[in-house]
Amino acid sequence: MTVTAVAAALGVTTLAACGSSDDSGSSGTKSKTVTLVSHDSFAASPAVLKEFTKETGYTVKVLKSGDAGAALNQEILTKGSPRGDVFFGVDNTLLSRALDNGLFTSYTAKGLDQVSADVQLDAGKHRVTPIDSGDICVNYDKKYFADHKIAVPQSFDDLVKPEYKNLLVTENAATSSPGLGFLLGTTAKYGDSGWESYWKKLKANGVKVVDGWEQAYNEEFSGSAGGKKAKGDRPLVVSYASSPPVEVLYAKPQPKTAPTGVATGTCFRQIEFAGLLDGAKNTAGGKALIDFLVSKTFQEDMPLNMFVDPVAKNAKVPALFTEFGAKVTDPETVAPDTIAKNRDQWVKSWSSLVLK
Repeated sequence: MTVTAVAAALGVTTLAACGSSDDSGSSGTKSKTVTLVSHDSFAASPAVLKEFTKETGYTVKVLKSGDAGAALNQEILTKGSPRGDVFFGVDNTLLSRALDNGLFTSYTAKGLDQVSADVQLDAGKHRVTPIDSGDICVNYDKKYFADHKIAVPQSFDDLVKPEYKNLLVTENAATSSPGLGFLLGTTAKYGDSGWESYWKKLKANGVKVVDGWEQAYNEEFSGSAGGKKAKGDRPLVVSYASSPPVEVLYAKPQPKTAPTGVATGTCFRQIEFAGLLDGAKNTAGGKALIDFLVSKTFQEDMPLNMFVDPVAKNAKVPALFTEFGAKVTDPETVAPDTIAKNRDQWVKSWSSLVLK
């Protein structure tokens, strides 16, 4: 979040609150199950989902469907006869694709008054509701740079310098949400006249491209502690500003400082949304679930489960998340309509330039 690096690595496949199964029928009894379609990185505390059931009577069934892009494509293919009631995980890089395909029914969530206006990118129609935000940034292995006595890169400009040759691994912009976010960050930084030139320099400086985040972070990045395979030899990786807290939280024993850091001058702001799917079988349950996703209870649960920032102003962020996560004050952003207009061509040009 994605957003939401470690949640994907954990591989949790099903999350459901305790409660009854679907009991809809000809008697008119409403369904007691509400189905949330999402990417693989969705994660929530079982106790929080039980609280939703206690409050509403609905049980949450989570249908995970791969990367955010893959999950969205499946919903486009089943448009009008969706696999669930609510879709979570479409972000600002893919939002226009979802809206242009008419996937969602408008709904103004209860509690939306607590959500900052700057993340309400469909505020006029409320087809989607913002749920979280995060920053896609280059992460670095602190030990590598200390051992080699090399200054840590802090900006996009730094990454093309000779001292960082063959050190960076990123994800494919055509197949990966963080990969696309990193590409968009460079288009925002250098503009139409400069981003391709920048990537030519980055390619000449030995950037490595892999299919997705898990391969980049857990297999290629030298600073990852979460991978099942041997560590890679790349001390720079495109990941998230919230990745360092993950390294601390799951380390045994927990270190006093994070072993990884964030190059805050390389960040692109990502916002994730949820929407009521057009044709949903349980619209009442879907609306209740969207209300819950922006509630203080769920918003405060997200940081240490999906490693993203809450969008609700009344939500408190855990100390571990703020202590070890990077504070990004000036991320790159691209307007959704600009992304919609240029994304496919940008990705096509990037693929031709970098992958061939």
